[in-house]
Amino acid sequence: MGFLVLGVVLLILKWAAIGPVAQWSWTWVLAPFALAALWWWWADWSGYTKRRAMRRDEARKAARLEKARASLRPPKPRP
Repeated sequence: MGFLVLGVVLLILKWAAIGPVAQWSWTWVLAPFALAALWWWWADWSGYTKRRAMRRDEARKAARLEKARASLRPPKPRP
């Protein structure tokens, strides 16, 4: 996501001819988009994306289980 944001910012700066980015080659301006594509390819290829999704699902399941267990406990008596 960071590469995409950087790419959009550089693209806008190049298009609007603002600052030193206006003098840069288009290769440098578009490089963050290529890096983002490479990152997504690697994340899918290595299983990183799937592992993150599985961790998120496990955490969600554990929270749901803890909430269900807490609702089954008897309420604490008032002093």
